[in-house]
Amino acid sequence: MTTTTAPTARPAAPGRTGGLASLAGTAALLRFALRRDRVRLAVWVYGLALLTLATANSVHTVYPTAADRASIARGSGSPAVLAMTGPAHYLADYTWGAMLGHRLLGLLVVLAGLMSVLTVTRHTRAEEESGRAELVRSAAVGRHAQLAAALGAAAVADLALGLLLTVGLPALRIPGLGAGGALLYGAATAVGGLLFGAVAAVTVQITAHTRTASGLAGAVLGAAYVLRATGDAAGSGLSWVSPIGWLQRSYPFVDDRWWPLLPTLALAAGTAAAGFALSTRRDFGAGLRAARPGPATGGPALGSPLGLALRLHRGLLGGFAVALLLLGAMYGSLLGDADSMLKDVDQIKEALARLGGHTLADSFAALTMLVVAVVGGVYAVLATLRPQAEESAGRAAPVLATGVSRSGWLGGHLAAALLGSTAVMLAAGVGFGLAGALSTGDAGVFLRLTGAALAFAPALWVTVGFAAAVYGWLPRALPLAWLVPAYAFVLGYLGPLLKLPSGLDRLSPFGQVPRLPAAPMDWTPLAVLTLVAAALIALALAGFRRRDVD
Repeated sequence: MTTTTAPTARPAAPGRTGGLASLAGTAALLRFALRRDRVRLAVWVYGLALLTLATANSVHTVYPTAADRASIARGSGSPAVLAMTGPAHYLADYTWGAMLGHRLLGLLVVLAGLMSVLTVTRHTRAEEESGRAELVRSAAVGRHAQLAAALGAAAVADLALGLLLTVGLPALRIPGLGAGGALLYGAATAVGGLLFGAVAAVTVQITAHTRTASGLAGAVLGAAYVLRATGDAAGSGLSWVSPIGWLQRSYPFVDDRWWPLLPTLALAAGTAAAGFALSTRRDFGAGLRAARPGPATGGPALGSPLGLALRLHRGLLGGFAVALLLLGAMYGSLLGDADSMLKDVDQIKEALARLGGHTLADSFAALTMLVVAVVGGVYAVLATLRPQAEESAGRAAPVLATGVSRSGWLGGHLAAALLGSTAVMLAAGVGFGLAGALSTGDAGVFLRLTGAALAFAPALWVTVGFAAAVYGWLPRALPLAWLVPAYAFVLGYLGPLLKLPSGLDRLSPFGQVPRLPAAPMDWTPLAVLTLVAAALIALALAGFRRRDVD
């Protein structure tokens, strides 16, 4: 005997219905995203907040009198300085609040935007690449839920940063840092983060690869900064083309304008809406831009671990080389104005005097070269951790299943990181030297500054070695790899300004490098750093041979 039953109505596919159904499951995915990134986002938010509070306290300490602030304002009106900071309107009454908004707001918007970009790409395109998004979307999850949750996670981080700034700046009790200006300062930072998170929502629809999506969004962020810098340096209306220029013209602690935030919010909303609309026009796992077919056979260089590693590292290397070339050029363009900018500020002169140097320009170059080297250290860590990305994505195991040894595979990536870190410092030195020679009118500055940049190469090699040792022995503790560049920045750059004990700086490999061109060349510490780097790399290879591959 058989029994037939009426067929049950099949639920509609989540992605094929409009309205709220396309957002089903967003709340659950948002909670999951925040739980996954609770440490990552906390480091970003608290780090940026502490950077702002420390800078506010530093300008209050370093420029205690109105005469000090007026002196630095007079030296900050050159096109080179305005390109690195912001519009000249801040200089009219250079209070501590005006100084903070002028020198830090644009940079903070860029960093908040970078945080949002990485968050959105991590929870959208990276999930599709790993295959986890397909598993999630097989449940009762709407088509737009994942993108909405990613944008929501970025928005939570941006708003948390804005709230910390709103509360923290008035708590310093620095005259001029009132609650109203702090609220606007925090809101401008949060709105900037929201905008570039929305830009990432569009770029993840264009390409099928996480790194490319992040790179495209980063290119938009960089273009916005360049447009703002060019407009402020020239005193033209070009800054109004950039949303970073809009936010800087809110003038917190000066005029407290709220209306520039409105077009930025409107642009963010429109860009996010475009991201949702574009997501319906592509296949899952694919991008709107068709992948370019590769050659039928690989080149001979891909047959070696080093050749494969260089191919995988070329995008990151090219991006950092261009970025450090431009960063070096920006700092180098200030050398000609260094004496007039800093000659009347006693604290700055004392800090630079601790570095040595015959002229204030040499000491200034030595201090800022350390900042460039720390950015190179960021590249060194990212390049060194590329094998971890290959391992976790499952691409390392097929390569290691061939005749490639573990030491050969990891050694190829480490060799690419060593060569790349040297190359990015060379690019920084060339940019620094060319701009410095033009700003000072001294052609000999080019070789001196290029050599000063290359002197940091052994310190970057130690950074590569330390990060590799962490990867080889403690793959679950990879955040420790960032200790070396973070420590170098805090002790090397802020240490002289805050008058921290000089012995602490010597514990960093960057602190062992001679501070050229202010100090004479000394080859002994560079040789020692090279030996330490070699020992750390050998330790890393030994650890990787002993542990399991993920």
